[in-house]
Amino acid sequence: MKRFFALLTLTFCALILTACGGGAPAKSAGTSSAPAPKTDAPKAETPKKDAAPGGKRALVVYFSRADENYGVGVIEKGNTRILAEMIAEATGADTFEIKPAKSYPKEYTPATEVAKKEKNDNARPEIVGTMPDVSGYDVIFLGYPIWWGDLPMPCYTFFDKVKLEGKTIAPFCTHEGSGLSGTDRYIADTTKAKVTEALEMKGTTAQNSRDEAKKEVLAWLKKLGYVK
Repeated sequence: MKRFFALLTLTFCALILTACGGGAPAKSAGTSSAPAPKTDAPKAETPKKDAAPGGKRALVVYFSRADENYGVGVIEKGNTRILAEMIAEATGADTFEIKPAKSYPKEYTPATEVAKKEKNDNARPEIVGTMPDVSGYDVIFLGYPIWWGDLPMPCYTFFDKVKLEGKTIAPFCTHEGSGLSGTDRYIADTTKAKVTEALEMKGTTAQNSRDEAKKEVLAWLKKLGYVK
């Protein structure tokens, strides 16, 4: 009988030990069976590009005439347009060309006669195209040839149509000996804008010596702080 009770006791203890050790194995210190939380890889930001060097938005507005010109003969691209394109390329500026609704005569002398009459009449020749919204621009580069000691009259039509008061205007012009002719003052008086130092260049240089012209353009832009 004693042997029977001893055997029963041993069997009961064995069952208890089996129950206690039948769980999942213990986890090692410092490890985890839970999956690591997912995290999105950081995305590279798209580089922000200024619209023009120095963080300033720029617009090149210009009037230019091709056909027969003094000193350069018959040309396909106007002298002032050449400079306008150089400025736009260097600064990343937008462009707007002032285009008269009625073209000037192709021959030089008849064109000067029409221009002189417009100046004497203080005319405002009609210009075509949708006028630009200049509210978002920090600087406006304004280009024109010197006609009878003044800006071509279509430029004044542009001034009447577009509010430039308080804007910064950087003038540039082409000529054949007259220089700037005080047109920077005319611009300031007419538009009530802040006018910077101007660039003036002979049309023959712009047309026939473009490497030299580009150097002058870049030097002027650097002096004004619009390119590095």
